[in-house]
Amino acid sequence: MKPLYEIAQDIKADWKNVSPYALPYLEAMQELNSIEDNYLFDSGKSVVLYFLANAQGWKGETAREIKADLKKMVA
Repeated sequence: MKPLYEIAQDIKADWKNVSPYALPYLEAMQELNSIEDNYLFDSGKSVVLYFLANAQGWKGETAREIKADLKKMVA
């Protein structure tokens, strides 16, 4: 698995108009290496889960692949 910060870069490259609801979690993911890391008072796992909950508007093949990878990470 790629580090979360690299996944976040891939998301930003593909999702041109990031939802304002998902953006804070995407930005937090840019600071994390794995779901075991913490971002301020949130676990990496919760950051990823909140991102997924707010990324419903992100569509396409890349979105499906990355969302599936993120879901595997937090399972």
